[in-house]
Amino acid sequence: MPRIIDIAVPDLAGKLVVVTGASDGIGLGIARRLARASAEVILPVRNPSKGDAAVADIRAVVPEAKVSTRVLDLSSLASVAAFGEALVEEGRPIDVLINNAGLMTPPTRQASADGFELQFATNHLGHVALTAHLLPLLRAGHARITTQISISANSNAVNWDDLQWEKSYNPMKSYSSSKIAFGLWALELNRRSLAADWGITSNLSHPGISPTNLLAAQPGLGREKDTGAVRMIRALSRRGILFGTPASAALPAVFAATDPSARGGRFYGPSGLAHLSGAPAEQKLYSRLTSTAEAKRVWDVSAELAGVSLSA
Repeated sequence: MPRIIDIAVPDLAGKLVVVTGASDGIGLGIARRLARASAEVILPVRNPSKGDAAVADIRAVVPEAKVSTRVLDLSSLASVAAFGEALVEEGRPIDVLINNAGLMTPPTRQASADGFELQFATNHLGHVALTAHLLPLLRAGHARITTQISISANSNAVNWDDLQWEKSYNPMKSYSSSKIAFGLWALELNRRSLAADWGITSNLSHPGISPTNLLAAQPGLGREKDTGAVRMIRALSRRGILFGTPASAALPAVFAATDPSARGGRFYGPSGLAHLSGAPAEQKLYSRLTSTAEAKRVWDVSAELAGVSLSA
């Protein structure tokens, strides 16, 4: 049996938290743990029925939870803009934004509504646009923004020669490229916030590896059955061997987003063997994420592609 892991989380009563990708898996675990700490949690979801199920799941554990859903498709810049405009109109400062949503390794290249490679669009560009649209509320809340990357950001590189993978698509390299770009961008966000006194803190987390739907059968992505990898991960996770659970994998992002000791520009993940599972702790930044020149390049290109501006 897997070892049950939990962490102390500060009292978040009165705090507003937005968690992307919280309709299932790690994102749902993040939202559930924050609701237990009395935060008000907004779940932006692409599928309203899954969102309703997530709300019911959270309230089954935390009956008094303040949790609601909004419609958001991160692969559509129009959807991101509409979501951001709606929250800005509501006018409530945001205390925490956890950019967690993502998709992983469609077997063939797919394009977003805006024509971008789907992993790059969903994992990275959509979150860039989301942060830009929410910037007034994030500044008003002196928010902490936690960007969820992946251990895949420790291999491969940003594919600058073919950013949208139009010439030769590789599912895993494309996934890594999107996560490296996202991590570089989030670190640059922290540097720019400090330089311009935005009052925003931006850091990184990764969940290790656990059995979630990222590698499960998803016919809409062209994956008709579970991958061999996810079957192995499920089997070992059930036995408490090597891999974490969705609940334990949620904790690095929760720690990075809420713990008083977690700082901007830092990286948090599981502390166990090979950082695949275990309690959260600060970790050494991956080599792919250390170049400030690469980060500035990602920042500029991402703003141009997403059609947004992040400035005071």
